[in-house]
Amino acid sequence: MRYLFFTNTPAHVHMYKHAAARLRDEGHDVLVLARDYGCTVALLDHTDLPYRVYGSCDTTKGSLFRELPRHYVRLARETRRYDPDLVFGMGSYAAHAGLVARSPVVLLVDSEPTSLDHALSRPFATAILTPHAFRKDLGENHYRFRGFKESAYLHPEVFSARDDVRERLGLDDGEPYALLRFNAFGSHHDVNQSGFGPADRRALVDALADDVAVLVSDESGEMQFDDVDARPFDLHPALLHDALAEASLLVADTQTMVTEAALLGTPAVRSNSFVGDDDMGNFVELERQGLVYNVAEFDRVLELAEDLLDDESAAEWRRRHDDYVESLVNVTDVIVGVAERVNAVEVVPNLERS
Repeated sequence: MRYLFFTNTPAHVHMYKHAAARLRDEGHDVLVLARDYGCTVALLDHTDLPYRVYGSCDTTKGSLFRELPRHYVRLARETRRYDPDLVFGMGSYAAHAGLVARSPVVLLVDSEPTSLDHALSRPFATAILTPHAFRKDLGENHYRFRGFKESAYLHPEVFSARDDVRERLGLDDGEPYALLRFNAFGSHHDVNQSGFGPADRRALVDALADDVAVLVSDESGEMQFDDVDARPFDLHPALLHDALAEASLLVADTQTMVTEAALLGTPAVRSNSFVGDDDMGNFVELERQGLVYNVAEFDRVLELAEDLLDDESAAEWRRRHDDYVESLVNVTDVIVGVAERVNAVEVVPNLERS
């Protein structure tokens, strides 16, 4: 078989890397078509998977829409050239590549607000896989698994944190630290959405720096560190999860890293304009399990962040994490199972029709 995987963001690389490697090791051909966005290419270079870049864009919304026509021309050319038997992805790029190749398409989707992308991709999808907490019905080809897309690379069967991350970060052995993750809000699903402004970012650093070292991962690359008591996270992006696993706290206005923190047992506070009655099912579920806080008001963010650093119930947090993660499936197994049984998805273990 010839399998084509689309990785449009760094999170997509993580999600598909283990499944692609397993399929290749079993004797199949695999190819990753990548968009040069953020650290996507750097992460692919850290694997030994074959990949081609079909286009690029920066972290502004305008860049994506300007580049979109060129993206489609190149991905169509690369798809015809590779001639896949099955295409994996998360949305329109993969769905339309499958149309070009006249191949089955499997989409792994976890964001309810991306309704336009759902509308453009659903008609061409052989199967749509979502987490159990997904709050929309995507039709007769919609299947659910008990887990999150991040369970493909952070499930205990596929991830264990390295033990030298503090040394690599330049921290003392056992020194506590907090990670702050700031979103650039440049993706198509981020239109009209927002997170922490410059004053909020400074206030966060000021509130935490007396108690822990503060490391900042800023997707836009625009934050200045000259007069704040924090420094940028400067390890290779492939080591981010190792650092997140050892952190005392994550505060973020982004999405993926919050789910990652929950699956690693790191207390997390998430705040952006998505938070509210129509929030994504992933975060509603994780908060219900006591593994993240979703907060709209910035004053409450500061309060929770300081409380979590002072909290003496780390063992209870860890217990909740361990109990919950034990109930989740290894999503890499699900992806490989679908790859091997795409014409009989309903019999893949740990998948249920929606």
